[in-house]
Parts: sequence; structure tokens; C-alpha cells
Amino acid sequence: MTRILCQLTTRLGRAAATVAVLAAALTGTTAGTASATGGWSCSGAPVPAGYVITMYNAGGCNNHGSWYQQPAQDRLWTCSGSPIVSGYVLTDYNPQGCSGVGAWFHQLVRNGIWTCPYSPIPAGYRSTTYDARGCSGLGAWLTVKV
Repeated sequence: MTRILCQLTTRLGRAAATVAVLAAALTGTTAGTASATGGWSCSGAPVPAGYVITMYNAGGCNNHGSWYQQPAQDRLWTCSGSPIVSGYVLTDYNPQGCSGVGAWFHQLVRNGIWTCPYSPIPAGYRSTTYDARGCSGLGAWLTVKV
């Protein structure tokens, strides 16, 4: 029984941490320590412009969860709820990535790249053909220059 309770608590903590990051990203509110230069920060801390979240530690910040922030770069796995920096698109998904909260593969946009659901489509590009097998089965759209 204790093992089941521990697993449930861990899963609920991860889910709460993901919701906190999404809420902070969507509302601009914070509930934690800011990290102006990246590195580890508590759940809900703002992510500096040009940075993404790449790791999650459920035991960080007194077991409230902590996230690792680093500058965006091409071909980088980021945690679900991470900001998507301008000029980047989501091209793959791993539901077990980022310590179980899910991860998206960020790439710089280019002509002929396949993008996942929820990916922004930068100005000067448009989505065309659909492939249901893309993005680990979530579906993907061919993104081409206008």
C-alpha cells in the first residue's frame, strides 16, 4: 500500500508541476524562484526569453519539483510546458521524456520540415500534407516556405 501511495504522490506531483509551468507560461504569473540566467528553478518560476526547459527533478525545491532552463538551440529535447522560442517548431514527441512529464523535440524551422500538433508555424511558412504516423503517432504536417 505504501509503494502505491508513493507512486501516486510522485505522479500527482509531476502533473501538478506541469500544470504550474503551463499556467505560468499562459498567465505570466509565478510561484517560485526566478532564474534570470537559466539553470535550475522551482516550479512556476518564469523562463527567461530565449530559454527552454530541458530537465525535471520531482524532488527539487523541497519535493515541489524543479526545472532546468537553458538557452534554446537547434535539435533539443524540451519538457512539456516549455516555451517554444520564436523561429523553432516541434518535430517529435516522447511521452516518457523529461522524467515522465513528456518531451518535445525543438528544431529551427526550415522548408520541408514535419511539425507536430501544437507547434507554431512561423511567418513565411505554411502547413500542407498530413501524416498520421508523424510525431510518434500524434500526426504531423509538412511545413513549407510560402
